[in-house]
Amino acid sequence: MTEEQMNMCHGIIHGHAVACGAGNAIPVPGLGVAADLVAMTTMTMALAGVFGGSVTESVAEGIAIAAIKRTTLKQPMKVMAKELSKLVPGLGQIVAPAISIAMIEAAGWSVAHQFERECA
Repeated sequence: MTEEQMNMCHGIIHGHAVACGAGNAIPVPGLGVAADLVAMTTMTMALAGVFGGSVTESVAEGIAIAAIKRTTLKQPMKVMAKELSKLVPGLGQIVAPAISIAMIEAAGWSVAHQFERECA
């Protein structure tokens, strides 16, 4: 990955992670999963462009679901904590966004490295 690609990925991943964190601040269990999926789908489409590729929304959604699934399987306690924390007033608005940001960051870099390998 070139320095320019790294910087572009950095901006895309961090921007989407912050937006996803904002969506997870809403104290409704399950809504965070929808925010995660939307953020991952749009992020995947943007990351493909960084490496000279393009993907349709349905392909990006499939990649996003796979990335979220991999991240969830690696860190199941974080996912449960994220959703269950929303049941505790106040705590959910702090814990859920923080966990979501970390998970989207990890999944985003996983997707970026996948595109790097495939487009090289």
